[in-house]
Amino acid sequence: MIFLFSIGFLEIELLDIIDILLVTVLLYQLYKLLTGSVALKIFLGLLSIYLLYLVVRAAGMELLSIILGQFMGVGVLAAIIVFQPEIRRFLLLIGKTTSLNHDRFWGFPWRREQSEKLSLTPFIEAAKTLAGKNTGALIVFTKSSELKYYAESGDLIDAVISKRLLMSIFNKNSPLHDGAVIISGSRIKAARCILPVSENQEIPASMGLRHRAAIGLTEITDSVVLVVSEETGQIALVRNGEVYRNLSSADLRVKLNQFLFDTDQKPAAAVSEKSVSAA
Repeated sequence: MIFLFSIGFLEIELLDIIDILLVTVLLYQLYKLLTGSVALKIFLGLLSIYLLYLVVRAAGMELLSIILGQFMGVGVLAAIIVFQPEIRRFLLLIGKTTSLNHDRFWGFPWRREQSEKLSLTPFIEAAKTLAGKNTGALIVFTKSSELKYYAESGDLIDAVISKRLLMSIFNKNSPLHDGAVIISGSRIKAARCILPVSENQEIPASMGLRHRAAIGLTEITDSVVLVVSEETGQIALVRNGEVYRNLSSADLRVKLNQFLFDTDQKPAAAVSEKSVSAA
């Protein structure tokens, strides 16, 4: 081990510094994950009980130590039950950021070739028409994950993509309009799908449930979500928890090409503003 310095009888090594830094990063990410939710108060309550248990045990209070010890014994199981949504989000975030999640790592080139066959014109034309009628829409473009869990929350369709079909789905009188459409490969996989809503407290109040659902999904997956606002008729794209609002048809095409196919095209007009980051 590489010795660095000593503080009294403590000998600090390089591995100790790395260990402390990793624990600090882990605690910070845990704090960010729980901030703004009820789970943070529960976590602080459990931490307070644990600190009380340490003090009581150090003071030699045997009866109280036994009672709190029994409580701490089932604390791990109780924490898993209470924090199930947060643990799931944390694991999804790890899966999203790891390189093992990418097709290039495994050498699956056909997945990328298939996604490049996707025609963007039906989505752009449908979004423009829906925006003109102030009809809300939520369209999810899958990338490395097929989002099977979210697709099964709605109605499976497996249909050829067309502007007319998208318009029919999001028609206000359609039973499928309330929810998201999931696009996998070059087909409409499912409609009326339920997406996880973001708990980010920094999202402006002007953004409705559609935007929050789009942000929530892109926080935990690498998907790209197209949103048409029912209130304002504005078109937006969401990726990695970031919302790009008030897009024109030209800007929408450029950003879809950039986000889905990793192209570096730039729009002739000014790039639409990035309005919020959930990072």
